[in-house]
Amino acid sequence: MKFLRFLLFPFTIIYDVVTSVRNFFFEIGIFKQTSFKIPVIVVGNLSVGGTGKTPQIEYLIRLLKDHFKTAVLSRGYKRKTEGYVLLNDSHSAEDVGDEPLQYFKKFSKIDVAVDANRVAGISKLIKENSPEVILLDDAYQHRKVKGSFYILLTKYDDLFTDDFLLPTGNLRESRRGAKRADIILVTKCPISLDKISKNKIENKLKKYHKKVFFTTISYDDKISGNSDVLMDDLKDYEVLLITGIANPTPLLSFLDENNVKFKHLKFPDHHHFTDKEIAIIKGKYVDLESSNKLILTTEKDYVRLESRLEELSFLGIQTSFLEEQETFNAIIKKHIK
Repeated sequence: MKFLRFLLFPFTIIYDVVTSVRNFFFEIGIFKQTSFKIPVIVVGNLSVGGTGKTPQIEYLIRLLKDHFKTAVLSRGYKRKTEGYVLLNDSHSAEDVGDEPLQYFKKFSKIDVAVDANRVAGISKLIKENSPEVILLDDAYQHRKVKGSFYILLTKYDDLFTDDFLLPTGNLRESRRGAKRADIILVTKCPISLDKISKNKIENKLKKYHKKVFFTTISYDDKISGNSDVLMDDLKDYEVLLITGIANPTPLLSFLDENNVKFKHLKFPDHHHFTDKEIAIIKGKYVDLESSNKLILTTEKDYVRLESRLEELSFLGIQTSFLEEQETFNAIIKKHIK
């Protein structure tokens, strides 16, 4: 597969030229950028999928919601509606996308909206809801908006500095795009990240002259949804695991490390499940022989599946900083003030 991707390298050169010219036109003003009078914090990455944007947005929501009137704007990937939608209790994941619905259900003090036209979406949020800060989810390449602060995510074991542009690699734009960032977060690090490994990464990133933070993913202590089983007790269950995320590997490793017996059904990222697939899942669940059994999924998948699977539970995650958490918090709050 890697060999085949390298055969596509000529197309990578073309892709680099197109994206670089586009970025240059935004930088010199040929293509218009719109800025706003309130803070607009952009969270995104240079690569496709799986860097931990959702838990990072949730981290920012927890940090800000009790101090500032906070709103989140997303495009609502794979939703069936069009244009601007402000989320309410009647919306489903098919209406607005799984991640926006997750934010809406989880946090009561914020406004969540979707709009592929981010300029129009921000303008409408400001006019109708008067937020003090807007978080833009997965909008690093959305150059029509000039954010006031950019947070760039890159995964510990798949740094953008080690990657290539599409279609040879997984980068949406050149590594030069990192220069737009205000800070860089290295995500999904091992909890026991040693100083030598940290220094190697910092040396790879130092050419961009950005403050670098290291974060990891922390899993909840108990299962949520239609079960309240403690994580320590999950090893006594037979688990049918359903995932529709870009990179389920960390979750699989976590379950293995905790001696959980599971069968895994993997689906594409943001997958909308058909009736036939739901029937297959139910059949697989019935086939589990243990009297202690459950269907487990991710929190993002749960918002798409909860109304269709009565036995469904999920394991939540959060972003945790390995160090300098208060420094990060202070930078964000200072920017908003």
